[in-house]
Amino acid sequence: MAQQNGERLQGASLAKDLFEDMHSKVSQTTGTPDEPEQKVVEEIESLCMNCHEDGITRLLLTRIPFFREIIIMSFSCDKCGFHNNEIQSAGEIQPKGTKYAFRVEKESDLQRQVVKSDLCVFRLEDLDLEIPAGKGQFTNLEGVISGVRQDLESNQAARLEQMPEVAEKVAGIIQSLKDMAEAKKFPFMVSADDPSGNSWIEWTPGDAAGKWAKSEYDRTAQQNGMLGLGDDVPQPGQHDHDHDHSTTAPATEIRPEYQAQGLVGGGGAETNGERAVNNVDSEDIVENQVYSFPASCPGCTRPCATNMKMVNIPFFKQVVIMSTVCDDCGYRSNEVKSGGEVPEKGRRIILRVTTKEDLSRDILKSESAALSCPELQLQVEPGTMGGRFTTVEGILTNIRKDLRSQAFGLSDGDAANVPDSDSMQSETRRSWDDFFNSLSEAIDGSKPFTLVLEDPLASSYVQSFTAPEPDPAIQAEDYERTEAEKEDLGLNDMKTEGYEETA
Repeated sequence: MAQQNGERLQGASLAKDLFEDMHSKVSQTTGTPDEPEQKVVEEIESLCMNCHEDGITRLLLTRIPFFREIIIMSFSCDKCGFHNNEIQSAGEIQPKGTKYAFRVEKESDLQRQVVKSDLCVFRLEDLDLEIPAGKGQFTNLEGVISGVRQDLESNQAARLEQMPEVAEKVAGIIQSLKDMAEAKKFPFMVSADDPSGNSWIEWTPGDAAGKWAKSEYDRTAQQNGMLGLGDDVPQPGQHDHDHDHSTTAPATEIRPEYQAQGLVGGGGAETNGERAVNNVDSEDIVENQVYSFPASCPGCTRPCATNMKMVNIPFFKQVVIMSTVCDDCGYRSNEVKSGGEVPEKGRRIILRVTTKEDLSRDILKSESAALSCPELQLQVEPGTMGGRFTTVEGILTNIRKDLRSQAFGLSDGDAANVPDSDSMQSETRRSWDDFFNSLSEAIDGSKPFTLVLEDPLASSYVQSFTAPEPDPAIQAEDYERTEAEKEDLGLNDMKTEGYEETA
């Protein structure tokens, strides 16, 4: 028993030495301007699954430009010649799942880098071809397409003998994949869906609207279970020894049907600073009063608190500000929800920013709105940032901060230029440097630009300095929603009259 414990402790020590602090290990490999970059490769003797002899596994901790830390793993066996390569994320599971969509329109787009984790589902939308979750990869779009084609071709001879009809259809798909990889078939769409949030398709400044899109979503209980996340807090009436790691929200004893606690400020409703109980289903929500009610954390599914406050925006409408904080995993989110009926048309708001005063205008970007600044080569697709209520300067600062932290691991106060990397082309590095310099000039008020909010639900807003009179710096126009926008918003399937008869 002592010997087994000693071996177990030795194995735990080895794992701790290798993987104790991924971020610090990756930081050590980046070097400084005065020191050459050092790549530390760990070598571990491991079993070959092909011949069952001893082989060598090599691990390299590194950072991918525009993404985050990963572990590149390579196994080789000198006895039988077997080789295997894959990647795994060296960071934490992200608070939300992510889905990327990219439109390939020219040959250079095939060189866009792709990080595909072992949980990512990659799709070639035009062929309705799905690559299921499996081995992690760090490659480009051409490599992904060529890899699928090679896999299909390897079994084509057997298909011709056993299932000729199926083989004929597969041959057509193989030819289409070959044309895509050789830049003979444009355009086509690809997508990557990863519940862990650790996959990625490269974005570059200047991409046109609709070419690249990223959306985040809350994981389901099944996806959290697949990632090993769950609620390890016993529910009321449940003993520790029979806890089943439920991923449900708090039981009804804790959460009576949306029984909210309101933080009552001012007025005669205040009871010595204590929380007053309000039922948000049966009572009117009071403006500027904070309501707090139990919920389930989207990151770890444990019980957490969601705060809600209704605010009236002058010359616009009432909106609801919501904030969720989880004490268990540290998840935090802030969103703005606008209510009311669905308007007949969408609305496009164009703001010409020419002075520093324009940067202080309040702006509400709803979750359904797209934001763009043509002079800054900036395009934010709907759903990417969620709903935000801030200023023009604030939303540009948030965009710069998010890009620098998520893409390059830098804080907003670090050096302006993008860090050097062996895998980053000099032309790409220059384009990112120009993009951040241009964005910083706009935030400082030294560069005029145009901000465009296009919202199919007309739920976005830019403050007018001359309200209720028209503001010469703001141009607002209504437009007819496209069929794609109607489909994305579910308006084609929405029925508001006569639904009782249908039911």
